Amino acid sequence: MAQTGFHRRDEPEAQDRLVAWAEDVGLLRMRERRRGPAPDRHTGSGVVRSGYEPCLLALLRVAVSEDPGRGFPTWLLESLARTGHLAQAAELAYATSGRSGPGDTLVALVEAAAHAGDLQGAQALAESIPERDAHDRALVALVPAWARGGERGRAVALAERVRYPHHWGRTWATLAKAEADRGDMASALECAARADELASMAGGVASPDVLALLVEVAVVAGDAAWAAELADRMQSQAAPIGYDRRQGGLHPLARVLACEAIQGDLRRIDALLSSPDESADADVDLPRTDGQAAREDPEPDPDCFIHLLPDPRSGPPVDARVMADLVHAVAETADHDLALALADRAERLLDTGTGRHSHDLLEAVILLLAGRGHHLRAMALADRFDEPSLRSARQARIVREVARHGDVDRAEYLARAITDQPAGAVALVGVVHELARRGLLDRAQELAGSFTDAWDRDEALTAVVHGLARQGSMSRAESLASSIVHRAARARALASLVELSPPPRARRLAAQAVVLNGWAAVLDVLEPIVPRAAVTVADQLGRRVPEPVSS
Repeated sequence: MAQTGFHRRDEPEAQDRLVAWAEDVGLLRMRERRRGPAPDRHTGSGVVRSGYEPCLLALLRVAVSEDPGRGFPTWLLESLARTGHLAQAAELAYATSGRSGPGDTLVALVEAAAHAGDLQGAQALAESIPERDAHDRALVALVPAWARGGERGRAVALAERVRYPHHWGRTWATLAKAEADRGDMASALECAARADELASMAGGVASPDVLALLVEVAVVAGDAAWAAELADRMQSQAAPIGYDRRQGGLHPLARVLACEAIQGDLRRIDALLSSPDESADADVDLPRTDGQAAREDPEPDPDCFIHLLPDPRSGPPVDARVMADLVHAVAETADHDLALALADRAERLLDTGTGRHSHDLLEAVILLLAGRGHHLRAMALADRFDEPSLRSARQARIVREVARHGDVDRAEYLARAITDQPAGAVALVGVVHELARRGLLDRAQELAGSFTDAWDRDEALTAVVHGLARQGSMSRAESLASSIVHRAARARALASLVELSPPPRARRLAAQAVVLNGWAAVLDVLEPIVPRAAVTVADQLGRRVPEPVSS
């Protein structure tokens, strides 16, 4: 959701925004309360009355000049790249880079331009990057983009030009994934085999993230035998070791285990969760949950599991971090019995004492159970959090998951049963969001009106405003938005209407949001209808950058 100040906004799609509306509600509440209430009279409703674009751009210039913030955040440069101003974005990246140089920012701009369809511009920028590793990473990002655009020959030629061996495996693996996404499974398997070969040549063995990509491609392409072989190799590497989660996404081992779990095969996760003594006695040829006959595996070579032997202090080879990612990976797609089977295994791991990341696993299991209708079991697990604030926050999340999966009546009952008042309010706001998402707008508005706290009521009403707009009731949505008290919350509600309105009306609504809460509140939603908004902001910011002092 749009907020004030310089930040990177990685928002979900509009239909999901009502569900994942704010992970840190307390921080959002504090920030927006600090912004204060909207003016009683002048809220910008008379600005850009006819939706005239030059007037909105002039208003943006004024808003930037009055904003105390300074600098060119990466998300603004990416907005420039997406709206046809890639060259200016690159110039600003060079001009404002620190000691580490503009490499990471330039790669982000290449990705942004490619995602917006400007493959030629993205290619030109990638070729201009002087720092060799950043140049390579930009080419790696472009390879699948060209393939998805139907230019397989160009993608292959680009992949051949990647300089450094440590990028080879990922380059061809992402190309294989792009080909699989396009439905060309023969080409996908060919590129995947090349990725495996080059990764082995470069470092003796493919990295965990490359192996995970290859497993996913092999599964989609229907080569179950090769997928199992790749998974065995990852297992023998002890993939949990040395993985930097700051790279984002799911743990590579969790991705591989998820591929097998979705097919009903839990043997590998069971073997990894067992202690060494239990693994020696266990029958790993467990029946598949999908009813297919289990394959007969040869007696495992103890040497190939040497890296999986746990530290005596660390418990099973699969730690809470990997198990939490596995639960997240299958929570939405697995059938009911399989989801519960994984929840059982995760609870057993929690009972062993998981140390670091145990809270991550506990939360993952709680959300899975809540979404599968086992809210009482989820609430019991939430009691494991010793800190009262953590416990009540997880109870609120359980309510939101119960509502998200359709049982809004039970969710409302559970929300009202939460004894911690702020957490109960957060839970009820989540129920309003889900009611609005499902089109139950009268009930959502009635529940929103029952809040005694002004900000809680405002946050609930933003969901109703968006729901009304989705149903085409724009006049009613605008009228309800005008009743929202806090200026930042009202600006967010208006910004959500911008995305669903025709351009003239959208520009008028955007102007109101700018008057209420500044230019950053609307810049992202203006991209499709006012592409010049980003460059207008950047030009105005550039005028405020002080000239270097001459010696």
